[in-house]
Amino acid sequence: MTAETSQTLDRGLRVLKLLADTDHGLTVTELSHKLGVNRTVVYRLLATLEQHALVRRDLGGRARVGLGVLGLGRQVHPLVREAAMPALRALAEDIGATAHLTLVDGTEALAVAVVEPTWTDYHVAYRAGFRHPLERGAAGKAILSARRQPQPADEDENAPGYTLTHGELEAGACGAAAPLLGVTGVEGSVGVVMLADVVPERVGERVMHAAREVAEALR
Repeated sequence: MTAETSQTLDRGLRVLKLLADTDHGLTVTELSHKLGVNRTVVYRLLATLEQHALVRRDLGGRARVGLGVLGLGRQVHPLVREAAMPALRALAEDIGATAHLTLVDGTEALAVAVVEPTWTDYHVAYRAGFRHPLERGAAGKAILSARRQPQPADEDENAPGYTLTHGELEAGACGAAAPLLGVTGVEGSVGVVMLADVVPERVGERVMHAAREVAEALR
């Protein structure tokens, strides 16, 4: 900590990060151990975060992320979209297909940024705001592949690759997508959708490259 930073705010943000990384919540004792502070400090932090609906505690006393973070999360999409646009533009122009950044929204995949190529005679119309189940389409399946095989930021040869689909969201359309890896707090994928019988061989690697570019921009 430096003279310009707030220790209390730092601890509160660390609490939120710890809670965001667990599905079952954490007790005061567990948070105390992870933060290296006494239980009284943790109680005060949780009480303050609860007042802002950023944390909730269940009947068993376990703390979890509160619904108040949803309001903050809605403001994140424009920032993520802006960071991803250069890589998406390059992908769309290179492949000649509609490129997109898709993020998880509950049980659905939500397209938050879309770039269409400028030089093609025709391409798939795919709009920001389009939603579909995570279990359908390349974008959602790529995200699920990363969940099944979580990797650290320094990807290795076992990291999830790219996912290909055909006709799952639109008849005659193929999709290719790769998950975003190593970006704390962001779960999503980068992909393309095109009108074709099969996805050209080079597209998969190109999509993975774009996903790495977007992940780097978000770190």
